[in-house]
Amino acid sequence: MTSQPTLNKTGNDPGGPGEPGAEGSGLQAGLKNRHLSMIAIGGVIGAGLFVGSSSGIATAGPGILLSYALVGTLVVLVMRMLGEMSAANPTSGSFSAHADRALGSWAGFSIGWLYWFFWVVVLAVEATAGAVILEGWIPAVPQWGWALIVMVVLTATNLVSVGSYGEFEFWFAGIKVVAIAAFIVIGGLAVFGLLPGVDSEQAGLSNLTEHGGFLPNGAGAILTGVLLVVFSFMGSEIATLAAGESENPQQAVTKATNSIIWRVAVFYLGSIAVVVCLLPWDSKSITKDGSYVAALDSLGIAHAGQIMNFIVLTSVLSCLNSGLYTASRMAFSLGRRGDAPKAFARTTANGVPRTAILASVAFGFVAVFFNYKFPDSVFLFLVNSSGAVALFVWLVICFSQLRMRKIIKAEAPEKLVVKMWLYPYLTWATAALIVFILGYMLTDTEHDGRQTILLSLLVAAVVLVIAFVKNGLRGGRPAADAPQAQGEERSEVSAG
Repeated sequence: MTSQPTLNKTGNDPGGPGEPGAEGSGLQAGLKNRHLSMIAIGGVIGAGLFVGSSSGIATAGPGILLSYALVGTLVVLVMRMLGEMSAANPTSGSFSAHADRALGSWAGFSIGWLYWFFWVVVLAVEATAGAVILEGWIPAVPQWGWALIVMVVLTATNLVSVGSYGEFEFWFAGIKVVAIAAFIVIGGLAVFGLLPGVDSEQAGLSNLTEHGGFLPNGAGAILTGVLLVVFSFMGSEIATLAAGESENPQQAVTKATNSIIWRVAVFYLGSIAVVVCLLPWDSKSITKDGSYVAALDSLGIAHAGQIMNFIVLTSVLSCLNSGLYTASRMAFSLGRRGDAPKAFARTTANGVPRTAILASVAFGFVAVFFNYKFPDSVFLFLVNSSGAVALFVWLVICFSQLRMRKIIKAEAPEKLVVKMWLYPYLTWATAALIVFILGYMLTDTEHDGRQTILLSLLVAAVVLVIAFVKNGLRGGRPAADAPQAQGEERSEVSAG
């Protein structure tokens, strides 16, 4: 296995902007600062926030705010670690490339492929969710037809150029951000009795403590709530992958890392707080119609369901767009490092890794097929076996940062423009919390937590075995000590 290159002067990874690819011109700096800003903001707002919060509220009551705060804190800490490494060396492989350098080729290979697997399964989940909404509006086209149309359109967008992906994501994310901001403002006014026509007896801060108290189902429900909401935060790391194709990678990563706190506080904690203040947590409408639809209905807003369907559809399209981009760039990075077919590292004249995109979307199409033909067997296995990947990724980021800090300080200390707080103690505490959550999942039989973690561990074990076998066939050298072979795939980034 070839090693990660030495930290470079420009901050770009092999095949990054301005670097020659195996074929074509390599990845290009086609993302503008406004694209990166909106990708960073929108990346933390997934469709899961809109459609998955109702089960968390029903489980933990108003205490779900503590669940979101706990996971939000975890995400902030992990993103700080990732920001430290990515600001020092922006790369299309992000945490996978950092793990390759810090922990060894087995780590970069394993977490890279697991992450790719996660996102191609997400493609199928989101395409199906979008198809359900679109079929409700235009029933003349069957669900599978809408799923096909959505996948084809967004594939075409990604194949044109990274700039077209950035432009689509800018508007998709913009709609999400404006919608949530408007929801928080309107809902906040209603909570404090400043919005005409709202039943003051139903909306108010009293909903946080009445109806059984702030923790109606006990303190243990907070941890159960964590399991239900943790996966809705996946996507916050996309900005670090996209930074490698931006005009100023280091600045983009630094800005995205520094803004993660207010993004989580406003969009997650802020909007959920409005929901549980507008309605009693045990209101049947929350589980029946969905938390945000029920909240809008309580304000007397006409066509609340259709408004929310439009917002959810936008989130779905955004997730699909970013999912395809993310999966293809991870595949591209794996190809660059010799951990995937070399064809994945080839780019078009526009800097698009066409083969990596087509391979990713092909698996997505297969997963969509399984969803329609074998929803309760094959597809359920795919979903559950990729469910804990987010936690695996975060854990690998923790261990990578522990070693990468020493490497960066030894080779290029001036690149430590973003630093993890209270290193290494807070890094170890974060890793311990992630391990605790994984362990707690094993006790969760009511919400399929045990099945998810066991199947995810099974898939991870298979990938690890492949990684070690592959590494053994190459002589068993760890990535950090292996020679820089394959010069055409690893540019001389340390020169100068």
